[in-house]
Amino acid sequence: MRGSRRRERRRVTLPTWLFAVTLVVVTAVVVGLDTVFGTAVGLVPLLIFLPAIVAALGTIGQTAVASVWVFLAVFLAAFQLGGGLVENLGAIGFTAAFGVLSVLGCRYRIRREAEVHRLRSAAAALQRAIMSPLPLRTAQVIVDGLYHPVEEDSMVGGDMYEVAPSPYGTRVLIADVQGKGLPAIGEALAVVGAFREAAYREKTLIGVVDALESAVVRHNTYTRHTDEPERFVTALVLHIGQGQGVQAVNCGHIEPYLIYDGHAGQVSLGEPGVPLGLGRLTAEPRTSAWFAFPPTATLLLCTDGVTEARGPGRAFYPLDERLREWADVSPGRLVDTLRADLSAFTGAAPPDDIAVLILHRAEPIAAPARTLKSPVP
Repeated sequence: MRGSRRRERRRVTLPTWLFAVTLVVVTAVVVGLDTVFGTAVGLVPLLIFLPAIVAALGTIGQTAVASVWVFLAVFLAAFQLGGGLVENLGAIGFTAAFGVLSVLGCRYRIRREAEVHRLRSAAAALQRAIMSPLPLRTAQVIVDGLYHPVEEDSMVGGDMYEVAPSPYGTRVLIADVQGKGLPAIGEALAVVGAFREAAYREKTLIGVVDALESAVVRHNTYTRHTDEPERFVTALVLHIGQGQGVQAVNCGHIEPYLIYDGHAGQVSLGEPGVPLGLGRLTAEPRTSAWFAFPPTATLLLCTDGVTEARGPGRAFYPLDERLREWADVSPGRLVDTLRADLSAFTGAAPPDDIAVLILHRAEPIAAPARTLKSPVP
């Protein structure tokens, strides 16, 4: 909560030095021009727009200071440059009234921003609450990772993940809804709910993915009645059993990364299928691929909030290169290492949702983790 308040203050406050410099420089330039050209307060009244600019960017206090400053500048310039009180009463009165309106407008703006910020924070909190907390453990794997939903403006997205134990093994989902905003969150929640049910019910991984496809299609049918655009969902769905093989269905998502025996790289799953929600556009059925997941290996799944994160030079985050450097880092340290390095690379809050899952075999258990129990049918 305290961190949220600090972020809010940073959003609505002009830097003090910039505020002071702008106030002095703009006033000096306008009054100087009037003095040089002898325009008898021809330009000074234009200063009334200065509090309005501050009201759009700064705090109530800064707006009040700017309003008083401009009022005094207009009042003094009116007599210094010529004319009496009566001749300049209109300009002085209008300056005072506009200053008061600027302060009221700033107060209204900050209240509205606070309300919107609370709504965005609530949406992000809802996303975090819906996803299973990490780390967690099933009979087959220990899963850790990081999840950072964006709270700023309309950039809030629909990245999601879920891990579900079932009678057939552990099913894992990581996905990303097309587009941004609260509607994207709604679609993400629909997919997570469908996955939790299908992961336990369906015997085959293709059956799970077909259930997710149906859920996205149903949700898009509903959104057509609310004038929202239809959305598709990229997803990677895994099945991890007791053997060393992992079954995967790739619906247009980023392929997983495997770290093993001092080496790291992306797993080739072949040609990806179409994203969820677009299955009707192709006659090709969903197919799965298998790859090895040895007992000492680490598997990393992520969304494009990681691979498309940009540094100050607009370069993309080099995840492949970083994982090769960290090939000997333990799974327990890999999450913190990635989080710190990603933050240092971007130098700011990420502009997109970030979801990362890091999996390793449950034997031996390297760190305490919450155990997920299969739901009772």
